Amino acid sequence: MTPKTFPLARQALALTALCLSLPALAQTATVVITGNPLGRDIGARPVSVLTGPGLLLRRASTLGDTLDGLPGVSSTGFGPNSSRPVIRGLDGDRVRVLDNSGAAVDASNLSFDHAVALDPLVAERVEVLRGPAALLYGGNATGGVINVIDGRIPAVPRAAGQGLGGRAELRLGGAANERGAAAVLEGGAGAWAWHADAMGRQTDEQRTPTFTPVEDGTSLDPSNRVRNSAARSQGGAVGAAWVSDQGHLGAAVDTLSNRYGVTVEPDVTIRLQRDRLALGGEVRSTTGWVRSLSARAGHTRYRHEEVEGSGEVGTTFASRGNDLRVEARHAPWLGLEGVIGMQAETLSFSALGEEAFVPATDTRSQAVFVLEELKAGAIVLSAGARAEQVRVSSEGDEAGAAEVKFGDPASRRFAPRNLSLGLRADVAQGLQLNATLGSTQRAPAYYELYANGVHLATAAFERGDPQLGLERSRHVELGLAWRSGSHSVKASVFSTRFANFIALDATGADITVPGEGGEPDTLVPEYRFQGVRARLRGAEIEGRSRLWQGSLTLDLSGSVDLLHGDNLSAGEPLPRLSPTRTRLGLEAGFGAWRSGLDLRHAARQNRVSANDSATAGHTVLDLWASGTLWGSGTGSGAGATWFAKLSNATDELAFNPVAVATIRGLAPMPGRALSAGVQLRW
Repeated sequence: MTPKTFPLARQALALTALCLSLPALAQTATVVITGNPLGRDIGARPVSVLTGPGLLLRRASTLGDTLDGLPGVSSTGFGPNSSRPVIRGLDGDRVRVLDNSGAAVDASNLSFDHAVALDPLVAERVEVLRGPAALLYGGNATGGVINVIDGRIPAVPRAAGQGLGGRAELRLGGAANERGAAAVLEGGAGAWAWHADAMGRQTDEQRTPTFTPVEDGTSLDPSNRVRNSAARSQGGAVGAAWVSDQGHLGAAVDTLSNRYGVTVEPDVTIRLQRDRLALGGEVRSTTGWVRSLSARAGHTRYRHEEVEGSGEVGTTFASRGNDLRVEARHAPWLGLEGVIGMQAETLSFSALGEEAFVPATDTRSQAVFVLEELKAGAIVLSAGARAEQVRVSSEGDEAGAAEVKFGDPASRRFAPRNLSLGLRADVAQGLQLNATLGSTQRAPAYYELYANGVHLATAAFERGDPQLGLERSRHVELGLAWRSGSHSVKASVFSTRFANFIALDATGADITVPGEGGEPDTLVPEYRFQGVRARLRGAEIEGRSRLWQGSLTLDLSGSVDLLHGDNLSAGEPLPRLSPTRTRLGLEAGFGAWRSGLDLRHAARQNRVSANDSATAGHTVLDLWASGTLWGSGTGSGAGATWFAKLSNATDELAFNPVAVATIRGLAPMPGRALSAGVQLRW
């Protein structure tokens, strides 16, 4: 953290010490199963939950843009179609994205231009756990976990005479001229319940304030569009389950197709298709040693084709994944309450075509874990452990390949171990303290081991290292939460130190890449995956305060997050870190009508690695209004809610410092735009 950031931080903390938080977070006793399968409230833990009106106002075309701006959460910003969440400076295989608590299989961790194969339009709830969750979900959750929940496998019995239920949503406008709609139907008879949903979205090229695009260090003609950024997606699902007060057992099948342009390659379009079959069930009991037993399993087929302007398919990426998770919660024993579980996953990946820089691979993992809690008065102690076995295999070059890139078949085995200790204490009325210590290990991903080729998304020749060892880190975090009536504050400070952080660093060499179709050869920088020492430190504070209570209510809210990361081996900052960010919001309510403003400021990011450049700070103002036409405005129960939002009201030109350099100068953040929509519930 540079000295210049401290005045801003002091001012922001002084403001937020009085009243800070996001509307969706000002809740008590919110059960977040993603963070704790024992069903405890979130308290002082670094957890965000989006649901109801909070999710309705934040929905975007990508998961990353939907969550961007939550405390500690940013996005990769690779154009408007492939923005993946970043948590506390960590992304890719350090942030675990879950689909209803199961593995979300796609290729978004491999490349920044690959979209997450989950659409927020049909989500009814999104849970975000910041900080290591490796104990429950493996080393791929070193940065955190994002769980997208859509209720496709019914788990709650329908009340007698409840009849047909569901919701429908229509969204129009925005910087990309979005036309989006989704519908969910739910019903049942007797012990059976069913679910069906469908969605569709179409967008044009995203509008921005006028800017001068920069590509490969060359300035292009001024523009107010992000080139080749239009998209079209559609999907749907059906599910059914046997449901009772003692549990449920069901299945669901869903499909998603997405066709979108790739901004860094103006003539390339990606055709993405994901199909998934999911099974899930739970049995609960009030007697016996096992009080609940739950299981989830899924099979996913993923494929995307990168289509050239000529209509030819340049490269095809395909994945097949299976996942199984079983959890058993036992009865209190010697004062302990806990969960014992096992998890198994397989992933078969292949890439065919001229831009394939990773061989066909197969990854298999099996793990067992245990989490126990002991309550002693106002203090709850927790401890957990996870043992895992991982095998990552490469098929090498195909027989008779014209070009030798990946060598002979190879395989590596790893045995990650993860430990966690925690303390939660109610230190005073409405005041809770949370402390966590953890040791995390992650097996290298297939591309970190076996990559060998030009990666267009990063404009680099990437080389894996088959001899990489486990990524190892230790984590400490302190959290404090206070609530009194309609006033609340939640704060956390954390430090993560990596003894072996797998970084993609420049070697200083250039690789000659032969030209195609008579074009001249080009030089691209060489980058290699290697283990380095690294450290991440940061702080987050959020809160909310009721300024006026009467027929008119007035609430002030806000958040601040600070992040500082270093590559200790190279003596330079870690790349693509979010700068100090401050948010202040003012919300007025009158009966069923609400309106507000959000002012978001990101400081200039001067702390950059040697191969990056500083990014200017920016301040963005959003204005919004919503109202209930009839029924409940809480997002539950029958009703109708409308919303309108003027984003970036001052048309501020802003660039995302978390984005890689190849896209940052081509895709500014969206310009001023009006969007509106309505949601019906019955």
